[in-house]
Amino acid sequence: MNKNTPELEVLDDITDIKWIDGPVFIVFWTLLIIVFIQFFSRYVLNSSLSWTEEIARYLLILLGFVGSVTCIRKRSHIYLEFFYRFLPPTVVKWIVIIVSFINAAFFTYAGVLSIELARRTHHQSMTSIDLPKGIIYWIVAASCFAMALVALWEFISLFRKRGEDVTHELEETIVRSQ
Repeated sequence: MNKNTPELEVLDDITDIKWIDGPVFIVFWTLLIIVFIQFFSRYVLNSSLSWTEEIARYLLILLGFVGSVTCIRKRSHIYLEFFYRFLPPTVVKWIVIIVSFINAAFFTYAGVLSIELARRTHHQSMTSIDLPKGIIYWIVAASCFAMALVALWEFISLFRKRGEDVTHELEETIVRSQ
């Protein structure tokens, strides 16, 4: 490159994709195809397909929950990073351990509530296609339990790390997200 031209830094690194991220891609690409079909039928054929809007809505819900598993794995959910910068590493480690435990407990409880909702709605059909609404809630429940397992794995692994290592990982996560 020319010395006067600054090199571009690649910020969207996709080398961190794991097998657990597969369902997110499946839901995302299915949603993309359904929305394209909806757009094409409505604006090109001038005749909207009735089922595409409902299915796109449910897929968007699933994308949020299934995608949250990846966010938990990458620690990219929103959190207050201000205090982590000014506290000693051992305190930061214990705060992160407590937060990871609370996350695991919350996602477990959300999964239990999703199972209850899935059981209550298993006999109701979707409006435009003949599938039970409970399917959506079962996938939400599975996503909540997957988030709980990832948070629990982080909770357990934090006990093996030094406070300085936890603080350093948090700083790397903060820099990566900016």
